[in-house]
Amino acid sequence: MLGCGDVAYGYSSYMCFHCGWDEKKIAFSCKSGFCLSCGKVYVDKWVAPRGYPIGQVLHPGLMYRHAILTVPDGLRNYFYHGGMELLGEFMGWGVRCLEDVLNRATRRLVKGGYIVVLQTAGRSGGYNPHLHIIMTSGGVDEEKGRWVELKYFPYELLHKKWGYYLLSGLREFIDNQEIEEVVDQMWKRYPNGLVAHIKKGQVPEKSEGLATGTLRVLAKYVVSPPISIRRIISYDGEQVSYWYKDHSTNKVRKECLSAFRFIGRMVQHILPKGFKRVRYYGLQATRTFNRVKEVVSEAIRRIGRAVKGAYRGIGLKRYRDRYQEVSGKDPFVCSRCGSEMDLCTIWHPKYGIIYDEFKEMEKGKFEQRLGIGSGGVGIPGRARVLQLSLPGLWV
Repeated sequence: MLGCGDVAYGYSSYMCFHCGWDEKKIAFSCKSGFCLSCGKVYVDKWVAPRGYPIGQVLHPGLMYRHAILTVPDGLRNYFYHGGMELLGEFMGWGVRCLEDVLNRATRRLVKGGYIVVLQTAGRSGGYNPHLHIIMTSGGVDEEKGRWVELKYFPYELLHKKWGYYLLSGLREFIDNQEIEEVVDQMWKRYPNGLVAHIKKGQVPEKSEGLATGTLRVLAKYVVSPPISIRRIISYDGEQVSYWYKDHSTNKVRKECLSAFRFIGRMVQHILPKGFKRVRYYGLQATRTFNRVKEVVSEAIRRIGRAVKGAYRGIGLKRYRDRYQEVSGKDPFVCSRCGSEMDLCTIWHPKYGIIYDEFKEMEKGKFEQRLGIGSGGVGIPGRARVLQLSLPGLWV
């Protein structure tokens, strides 16, 4: 992360092949889960309408709701020591819970769509596993091939159902006397169900951009550190002080930890490579997307939904676009002649030069591509640059 944007850790070099004057090195990014700069790029890609996971499986024009399913304090330690298999089951319990609530609310057997994001960090940076789920506001009645709209969400039912699915799942997964006693205590402590959040009742009328805005936040959970740099108050070489907003009191609290404990609190949220922190179920799964696409589209046309509250994809910004937004300049235009610069070299600190355009031209590949001879007639700009760089190649 500390080497992100440093050419010492690799770069791509661009050069103006028209006049040979301007050259620009673009440093590699680190793509680390701790890097806020790389996190911003990942967020843009994740919410883009095409070519990336979210853009591929969200149905344009369809209404979505955002649900949050939490875990009580007394159960978090089991998830901490339960491994990735338990966290994977945890995500499935959330989907089954919402599917059950959806069926009861619509009074039909319908299939909804769910995008589940696992978040393990609380506001203080401590271990607090919970689920953020983007769900379709309705589902497909597969028997009749029709879309069924969820007009009202039974908020109170969600609490009880989530308590049932979470506690039953833990009891089945761990299966020992200790968890039996703990689950019994939880039933008594939470008779009205566990904490869950979703917009109560009808889908809000002024919810345009709900999915896009929410997905941006969820993407940050996936790729960014548990706390941002602006929340760090001080660091004296031994102690780190930072602040967070407490959920229960809604007030700002400060914490002071040793540097190593602070690092430990942050890195515990980096999950093993290969674990899918974001998963797609039902109508949002890529394998079923095309099959139900026409049914959903027809339903949208019937109810006239492609207006308010609908998901709208955002365009994917390239490095060039982001650079121009910040500086007002095009990084790939020659400052002398105004021509477009082209890729010249790719260098990696471990593998050395991976690609060299001059070497390609020296081998004659450039001439072969354009069908020009060695007499120098009609040699374009990049060949002229090669002639200056490698004297004697052409007479």
